[in-house]
Amino acid sequence: MSLEDIAAGVAVTTTQSERGVAVTDRTETPLVERLESVADDLPCTPAAAATLVEAYADGASVGDAARAANVASVTAAKTLHLFGEDTSPLGPTGRDIVRDWLDAKLSRTDAKALTRADDDAFALAVYAETHDTLPVAESALDGLLAVEHADPLSDARSGLTDLG
Repeated sequence: MSLEDIAAGVAVTTTQSERGVAVTDRTETPLVERLESVADDLPCTPAAAATLVEAYADGASVGDAARAANVASVTAAKTLHLFGEDTSPLGPTGRDIVRDWLDAKLSRTDAKALTRADDDAFALAVYAETHDTLPVAESALDGLLAVEHADPLSDARSGLTDLG
């Protein structure tokens, strides 16, 4: 096989492909209809939740997605939490402190002081700790918020055993 055979079909383009979150939606039913089954558990309407999720999946921040859905940012964060996204404003240590407060091991004043969170952030962290994700809602999204973690270049990289 010559170099010309290998290079056959290779083309140079002057445009760059748009990069974004890889999204796959394999269902025929619109997202808003799929969310109707969990409407009572959502902090907003299924229509607002669908708009929120679609904007967020397209790369919008929580605040921008909230504006697109015409809901408050905290409502957007709560909704995304119910769909399995990590929207807690606190890190692991802060979450442990909130759990200690929920278990009555700390006073609220001490917990807020230790987390250094304002009232809104503390309330959102409490919501995240006291509300589990909705499995039905996650399946209704059909991977819309899932990020592919597979490394497409894993075969091209050498491992640590190749260093010897």
